[in-house]
Amino acid sequence: MDQIQSMRVFARVVETGSFTRAAESLDMPKGSATKLLQQLETRLKVKLLNRTTRRVTVTPDGAAYYERASRLLNDLDEMEAAMTLAQGKPGGRLRVDVGSSIASDIIIPSLPDFYRRYPDIQLDLGVGDRPVDLISDNVDCVIRGGELTEQSLVARRIANMPLVSVATPAYLAQHGTPRHPLELEDKHTVINFFSPRTGRMFPNVFERDGERIEIAGRHKLSVNEGNAYLAATLAGLGIAQVARFQALPYLGTGALVEILPDWQHPLIPMHVVYPPNRHLSARVRAFVEWTVDLFARQAELVEQTALPREPAQTLALASAT
Repeated sequence: MDQIQSMRVFARVVETGSFTRAAESLDMPKGSATKLLQQLETRLKVKLLNRTTRRVTVTPDGAAYYERASRLLNDLDEMEAAMTLAQGKPGGRLRVDVGSSIASDIIIPSLPDFYRRYPDIQLDLGVGDRPVDLISDNVDCVIRGGELTEQSLVARRIANMPLVSVATPAYLAQHGTPRHPLELEDKHTVINFFSPRTGRMFPNVFERDGERIEIAGRHKLSVNEGNAYLAATLAGLGIAQVARFQALPYLGTGALVEILPDWQHPLIPMHVVYPPNRHLSARVRAFVEWTVDLFARQAELVEQTALPREPAQTLALASAT
């Protein structure tokens, strides 16, 4: 067991680039992690890591050992997952990161159902729109909206999120109701949303009959977090394109009014994303399947019709909302 634990410590140091982060992710003192790594190098009679006061790097021998050790650890995780899933009792600590609006409006209200199914899972839920590094931050999976590009993580499409253009009745009474998207360029104030990762401003996009219009618009306020974006809209600070699931309650009460309803907006793909070396974890598998089922039951909030039927892709999020 010490040998397996030593291998886990080594793998986590390689993945995080830090003894401190590796020890924290494995819930052990840094001194214990250092000792286990030293014992592993002594047993193998090779140097696996180069350590300085500033950073830790893997040696050529260490890189070769990591490749084989990670496969072995994955096989062990698969064996454990098969047993726990067969018994229907996945348990332990699960670290998940979720965008703020998805967390508050969809995930958290549904957690009682999750705990009825999996009472032995302890969920650490990170909430925020700023992207995390799943490997170095030791996060098991994330739920995010955005396009996918880099081939480094496993992603599963769970929904397509529609947007709706809205404003408050007070704003429209003061500034008028736009009849065409181009009016947002010079006759109205928009609330802009910028990427928490890159700072890039996302345009307001309108589509109809093959025509596509991207509007930057005049803005006095831009934000990078979903709940703040909705709050700014409800405060009457301008016109915004918010997620339909966020807007629905306020459209129902009249606090918000949909504008330009004849124009459509591109759907935002929603994914659950997780590192490839954790795709066999019983806890992760249970949460992913529950999430897929949860979003499938949210037909009034998200679009399901355009979801791909192929298996999960090995990809990473290019941007998150």
